[in-house]
Amino acid sequence: MSTSQREAIIARLRAFPFDLNQTVEEHRRGFEAFAVEPVPADTAVEEVTLGGRPALRLTPDGADSGTLLYLHGGGYVVGSHRTGAKLARLVAERAGLEAYSLDYRLAPEHPFPAAVEDAVAAYRELIERGADPSTLVVAGDSAGGGLAISILVAVRDAGLPMPIAAVVFSPLTDQTHSGQSIHGLDGVDPLFTPEALEWYGPKYVGSADPASPLASPLFADLAGLPPLLIQVGGHELLLDDSIGLARAAALADVEVRLEVGAALPHVFQNRAGELDEAEEALDRVGAFIRAQLSSAVLV
Repeated sequence: MSTSQREAIIARLRAFPFDLNQTVEEHRRGFEAFAVEPVPADTAVEEVTLGGRPALRLTPDGADSGTLLYLHGGGYVVGSHRTGAKLARLVAERAGLEAYSLDYRLAPEHPFPAAVEDAVAAYRELIERGADPSTLVVAGDSAGGGLAISILVAVRDAGLPMPIAAVVFSPLTDQTHSGQSIHGLDGVDPLFTPEALEWYGPKYVGSADPASPLASPLFADLAGLPPLLIQVGGHELLLDDSIGLARAAALADVEVRLEVGAALPHVFQNRAGELDEAEEALDRVGAFIRAQLSSAVLV
């Protein structure tokens, strides 16, 4: 473990604690400034529309293996196709995929199930355009990770063909916040507090039941989902969201791999370029996706 790298990142996260008094617009501006990075010249970028929503199509050099639908994080309240572009690109280039980073509607203006509807519409359009499900991957981080699982459930229930695999980073899967890590790791997580999570949750759930399977896919029937890779940091409040998801998937006979990064924070993969563990985790994501693509070719 690169202790000095990790400690430097955690110190920076602790230097800017979550402000419970900020407005939604203030948080959105701050998150965009924090999360948007220039796209390298070896990746083509195009503004497109997918499922009726804006999206970025990111095509790394040599991308010829299939398609990635990427769903950004931000508690369903902040973030955009631009904030999701970095991880979409990093996954796509390791797996040889063309990526779409989707700008789904945000709460509180558009509460649940708006994000699910947008993501399903985007997935449906990819299929209608001719994307081969056997080379199609769904991925996301944080809220986008939970959304990725939710749309897999919705896609299955709609009778659409399933993607070949799914990858989620620190997914938010339980809007009831029932996991022990929510309070057990309070103070250990350098980014979130239980109060911060409560700032997001009601804005998204609105008047719906927070335990609804599409709002909290931890409680969904996961039978029939494609192979799933879950990566999560060991020092984050949402640790149990990932552990619970892995358990639910395994009990539903879904092929699932859970990787817990020891002493790492929420969506640590976003620190690629400054954290060795992030690079290594993303390399394993690429290997996982390529293995699923290869197995589809052999069938």
